[in-house]
Amino acid sequence: MTAVEELRVAVLGAAGRMGRTVCEAVAAAEGLDLVARLDVGDDVSSLAGRVDVAVDFTVPSATEANVHALLDAGVHAVVGTTGWDDAALGRVREHVSRTPGLGVLVAPNFAISAVLAMAFAAKAAPWFESAEVIELHHPDKIDAPSGTARHTAAGIAAARAAAGRDEMPDATTSALDGARGAQVDGVRVHAVRLRGLVAHEEILLGNPGEQLTIRTDSFDRVSFMPGVLHAVRTVPSRPGLTVGLDSYLDL
Repeated sequence: MTAVEELRVAVLGAAGRMGRTVCEAVAAAEGLDLVARLDVGDDVSSLAGRVDVAVDFTVPSATEANVHALLDAGVHAVVGTTGWDDAALGRVREHVSRTPGLGVLVAPNFAISAVLAMAFAAKAAPWFESAEVIELHHPDKIDAPSGTARHTAAGIAAARAAAGRDEMPDATTSALDGARGAQVDGVRVHAVRLRGLVAHEEILLGNPGEQLTIRTDSFDRVSFMPGVLHAVRTVPSRPGLTVGLDSYLDL
């Protein structure tokens, strides 16, 4: 901490669309001091001793290495970059276990509406026979389906499994490749890429005679900033690896 007890913050991927928005939000936030903006080619290890928390909005090919470098530098990490798999999370979990007191948050989405939608979907899932997820993003997004959709589907599947629900009905025997979308733990996920969109998700849950639709829309990247700032302020008090902002919201 600095003498005035401000959290010293760095942003990785600072030149990107999300990175620029995060920099503006951190610079304007009370109790936070934006002390470093890093981008491609910058040395993450240079943050050692200078920064308390780093926010990573880079690219999937770089984000895991960045987190390991941050842990080695003694810096808490808040990660919004998607593309993580179980193996990568396992490596970070093992690393952070060797760095007592440090926290890492990997969150597929920082929009409060999206976090609540995921929580509501998992709560509702055991009560419905069918569930599918549709995510809609701008065409510059490089991964599909989105991390948010994967996290949503995994939460739905886990809730259904815990409730002992059977597999969801699907009589499809003939289909064009990809027509039924991807599968995440048995839950169908569909990705739309369309100019003009930012970040949107629709969760459809169905029973005979009824349907529940849960939808979240982010029309501007500023929608993610309250969640990012909350994560930055919270991660120093949450050692270890946390996946999903919902754990920081006590949902």
